[in-house]
Amino acid sequence: MQSVYISGIIPDLGVELLRKRGFMVEINKSGRNLTRDELKEAIAKPEAIMTFIFDRIDEEVLGAASPDLKVVSNFGVGFDNIDVLAATRRGIVVCNTPGVAGESVAEHTFALILALSKKLIAADKFVRSGKYSGFDPTLFLSSQVWGKTIGIVGLGRIGTYVGHMAYGGFKMKILYNDIRRSEDFEMLTEAKFVTLERILKEADFVTLHVPLAESTRHMIGKKELSMMKETSVLINTSRGAVVDQEALIEALSKNEIGGAGLDVYEGEYHMPHELRILGNTVLTPHIASATVETREAMAKIAAQNIIDVFEGKEPFGLVKMS
Repeated sequence: MQSVYISGIIPDLGVELLRKRGFMVEINKSGRNLTRDELKEAIAKPEAIMTFIFDRIDEEVLGAASPDLKVVSNFGVGFDNIDVLAATRRGIVVCNTPGVAGESVAEHTFALILALSKKLIAADKFVRSGKYSGFDPTLFLSSQVWGKTIGIVGLGRIGTYVGHMAYGGFKMKILYNDIRRSEDFEMLTEAKFVTLERILKEADFVTLHVPLAESTRHMIGKKELSMMKETSVLINTSRGAVVDQEALIEALSKNEIGGAGLDVYEGEYHMPHELRILGNTVLTPHIASATVETREAMAKIAAQNIIDVFEGKEPFGLVKMS
């Protein structure tokens, strides 16, 4: 009987799918992330392992893997926590769960946009503190989203959903930048394919939807932030390291940009105090894809990826070396 180790808790349907196919499943139910040593110990026995974005599967960890380990199936769309080349050299298949989070992340992107634009966090605290004493026409004046310009950096599945929401829901003007132009997207949304520099200079909202790679690490830094308007808002629901966090904190502290809505962070488990105390931010704990529907779809695909490898099929979520 092949064994699978799951490094965190997933929806039951993923576990049951594996067990119905005859796999022996062990789960880390501690509610905390595994340490490096625990991860190396966990990977030493099973033929398959299901991991999360917080599990760094690199050369060192793979060196401790069972010689029978055949597949690392990541529970998530991203896979920058896995050294795919090192795994491939060992004959280990790497998988992810593509195409399941687009709608949820796009919704969360707009939740951040609206929360910042409408000053919802400050208004909520104001009411709860007992300060509200009746209607005041000057209270919490905000800027409407309708008709504003949104700049979409990265037009993959999520960026495309954001664009359709922006155009169809808020009649926003759309500027976008990607490695390739999409004439279909332009036809449906009246979007304009422009440089990153133009997006930064003109957009009222700049939203990031790129994968983390060496080419995108710190793609938004001090120079790029200085190009943005003082009223512009930066939204990041992609990967924390796409933004130079220190430069962002400085720009926000000096009110050089209007605000930031962040669901991801650079050094995610060591969020600086300087960021947490800023009033011109809305911060959420990496939950953009956290809907019941998305999590269940992730669990099903991550489990099926493992099953497919052992049945000699190409997994839906196979990560291929570029």
